[in-house]
Amino acid sequence: MKVSLLIYFLSFSIFINASKDRDLINKIDSITSSALILYKNNQIVEAFNKFNEVKDISYSINDHYGKAISTLHLGNIYKLMHENENAESSYLSMLESSLKLKDNYLIAQAYFNLGNLNKLDIYNSEAVSYFEKALIHISKYKTLDYSNYSITQYENLYIKIRIGLSEFYVENKDLDEALKNILRTEEVINKDIYYNTYLESYFNFVYGKYFVKKQLFNSANEKFNKAADLMNKIKLLKYDNYLLLSKIYESLSKSYSALGNKDEAYNALLQYDYFNKKFLNKERVRETSINKSKFLLADYKNEAYLANREQLHQAEIAGEIKKINIVIITTLILLTISLIVLCRYYILKRQLSKALKKQNSELIFAKNEALKSSELKSKFISNVSHELRTPLYGVVGLTSLLLNSDKLSKREGKHLKSLKYSGDYLLNLVNDILQVGKMEAEKIELKNISVNLRSVIESIVGSFDYRLQETNNKIEFSIDKNIPEQIKCDEVRLSQVLINLIGNSVKFTHCGIIHLRIKLLNTDGKFASLRFEVEDNGIGIAKEKFKTIFDNFSQLEEENNINYQGTGLGLSITKNLIELFNSEVEVESELHKGSKFSFNVVFEIDNNIKSESIKNQIKAFSENKKYNILVAEDNKINQIVTKNLLKKEGYSCEIAINGEKALEALNKNHYDLILMDINMPVMNGNDATKAIRKFNTKIPIVALTASNIEDLKGGYKAIGYNDIITKPFDNYEFFQTISTEIENSKEKDFKLVIAS
Repeated sequence: MKVSLLIYFLSFSIFINASKDRDLINKIDSITSSALILYKNNQIVEAFNKFNEVKDISYSINDHYGKAISTLHLGNIYKLMHENENAESSYLSMLESSLKLKDNYLIAQAYFNLGNLNKLDIYNSEAVSYFEKALIHISKYKTLDYSNYSITQYENLYIKIRIGLSEFYVENKDLDEALKNILRTEEVINKDIYYNTYLESYFNFVYGKYFVKKQLFNSANEKFNKAADLMNKIKLLKYDNYLLLSKIYESLSKSYSALGNKDEAYNALLQYDYFNKKFLNKERVRETSINKSKFLLADYKNEAYLANREQLHQAEIAGEIKKINIVIITTLILLTISLIVLCRYYILKRQLSKALKKQNSELIFAKNEALKSSELKSKFISNVSHELRTPLYGVVGLTSLLLNSDKLSKREGKHLKSLKYSGDYLLNLVNDILQVGKMEAEKIELKNISVNLRSVIESIVGSFDYRLQETNNKIEFSIDKNIPEQIKCDEVRLSQVLINLIGNSVKFTHCGIIHLRIKLLNTDGKFASLRFEVEDNGIGIAKEKFKTIFDNFSQLEEENNINYQGTGLGLSITKNLIELFNSEVEVESELHKGSKFSFNVVFEIDNNIKSESIKNQIKAFSENKKYNILVAEDNKINQIVTKNLLKKEGYSCEIAINGEKALEALNKNHYDLILMDINMPVMNGNDATKAIRKFNTKIPIVALTASNIEDLKGGYKAIGYNDIITKPFDNYEFFQTISTEIENSKEKDFKLVIAS
């Protein structure tokens, strides 16, 4: 009786497990289908997650087909991301599963992908080996039935493998082997009407390259023209089509040129230029998508690592619980050994408790490692920003100097404005990325200084002159006449909000008008409540997008918006900055009719308005006496830019190439101020400033650096700097800081001042 009960329970358990496996296989098929749709729609991260889910389920039930399919597509995604090592690892996993299945088509597919991957390296013999193995397995299709795959699938893969081998041998100048594979490919293509236009075109292109190597240029031209004709039959061209067409016409132009047919060569070159531009446009969009996907995949992998550890713990716990359940069932059946089972259960429970304690300690360790990784990422971004800002200072500075020249032609001026716009755009991109990091770390604090709001707005609007010409837009701004002349606020952050909002409107508007309005809501003499509105008549935003446009890396994805490129950080940063002002951004928009962004902020009124403007004070101060300034800077281009800026304003200037030379110069000559770069060879700016303060506490020293100013706040007071200027800088703020520090040094002893 006991034995019969045991057999019954075991049979029932097997039936339940088989039913669960069938459900999981159906789930694998469903997830795979949705993942393929996501992949085709360039939703790379979502597809990556789905294929990983398929892979995990397949491994849990030992489903080799699911393993093969999931690792195939994961390999394709890694290849798209240019992560060739991960791609190769995925294809090898696919091969392992395919061999266990004894599925010749999948085995051939795995070897073909490995061969294609290794073909990227010239003279890589492994590529030939993989292609040859792929041929062995795909050639078996004649003896198989086609219940799983059609004969067309086998023939297409066979042709791809032969073309891959042919191209490899042509590139490596093994023309005899190349011809053998070309002729074998031609047999399949010519035996009947062939419907894969792209493969047939690519075959003719490779054939043409073979004739070029043989210097049979007339034959080569025939094949290249046939390849081009086939491709031009395709109605909807994609990324790969443009790439192939540009290669065909480039090779055709060179072949005609070798024959001395200059007109045909020129016409082919024009076609190459046309399709190459199409390809590069597609490439830029594709690379933007890839870079965005890489960034998101990096975050996904980091989160997946921690999640995987948690899943492993849960799996171990589940396994232990399963064992306990079996013990309980066995206890009910075999009452005679109940005491032994209870003892075993008690022992297992204690072991499980110890295992959990161990796993918890490992989780704490993993958490600490993740924090270290995050700190390392922040340090890396800070270092990269310094390396980017230093050359940008040279680009923006030299361009500004050249634009002030009276000898420029209209054409040269236009080109220089384009260059400065590109430099400013790149600088804003660097600042956006840093801004996100600062906000995540909650490092941003608003300053409260007196500013003339009208002057700030005029400066912001003026900065868009070039972009407005490019988009044929206009900016109209109005400021309520009752708004106080001077208010206290963080000018940099407020400017950043308005620049982002106006820039967004200019970006999505063509031949339109952008309205900037500042209205006075109310005032009590000490505080003024202002409303800022930026309105355009551009493409507008769908209502369902209102919430997502403020997310990091969010961009509109309409059909005609492929030219609206960017990081997708502008509105996210704007929202966070407006919240720092204790306000919220409001959105009103309708598709094809325009958008309006607005927010309200309360500012303190500065009633201590000076009779003369700060600019006039600076000018009068600089003209009153010719002051001598020492510039400690190791970068040659930065030396030229800073020296020319100072001389133009009437200052005398001398250069020291490092901190040690700055000390020597100060011991020999008198200077009214020192502009000190922080990162220099031999002796850096911090060490030089500390050394100077040992014998001179009065001379003002201003740090002129490309480093992130937020990272310098912690300890620069103790070093001895009076102020900090970040490169690239605003010229007006640059000279305001210099004149203020020199004037202060003449009136009183050295005093540390935090830069605004």
